Amino acid sequence: MSDHSDQHDRPQPRFPDGPAPAPAGPHHERRIRSFVPRRSRVTLAQGAALERLWPKWGFDIDGKRVLDLDELFGDRPVVVEIGFGMGEATAEMAAADPATGILAVDVHTPGHGNLLRLIEQRGLTNVRIGNGDAVILLREMLPPAALAGMRVYFPDPWPKKRHHKRRLIQPEFLALAASRLAPGAVLHCATDWEPYAEWMLEALEASPYYENAHPGGGYAPRPDFRPRTRFEGQGLGKGHVVNDLLFRRVRDVGGSG
Repeated sequence: MSDHSDQHDRPQPRFPDGPAPAPAGPHHERRIRSFVPRRSRVTLAQGAALERLWPKWGFDIDGKRVLDLDELFGDRPVVVEIGFGMGEATAEMAAADPATGILAVDVHTPGHGNLLRLIEQRGLTNVRIGNGDAVILLREMLPPAALAGMRVYFPDPWPKKRHHKRRLIQPEFLALAASRLAPGAVLHCATDWEPYAEWMLEALEASPYYENAHPGGGYAPRPDFRPRTRFEGQGLGKGHVVNDLLFRRVRDVGGSG
């Protein structure tokens, strides 16, 4: 499960009423991104779901408006999930907790289509799909302290040292996330790349906006609500160790709790 694919590397398949290939266009500055290219094709079933269901459940992250979360989710608390891959874990979590809204973000068009298909199959009403850059979503399209939680599962680890600047979990991102999390809301990260887990733990422990939600400190056991995915199973099969990190937002970016 990767945070994103790079919509600028190669045009994604176009659907007249579906996700745009580059929704933010030139409206926001270019910067170092955590996106990685993934170029799998859209299947017939995914394409059909995009054509039929995207106008109902999906939106483009264009940075031009602030979302009304009550309009999207009613009175549900809302969790943002950054990088949902093909959406199987997202759909499973949504089905297990219908009282929570999940705002699932990715730029992978086949994943959009697959998650839409799962939403329809399971009769889910608590998922919305954002197409585009999660940073633009957080910075431009969500009000302060609006989120009940944030999930970043298996982001690209960018293992080479020269690429570490592309990792999503950085001090600047953690500050932005804290500004959109409600007091006490939990940022939950998971990775099967141990050096990235160490990087995340160091960054979160150094951030003034969070405290470790695991009573013993350090890494947390996998919570029951996070399903074990095929991607995770592949990593475990290769001998990787999966680490979960749960950190609670205790201080806002303005300095108060």
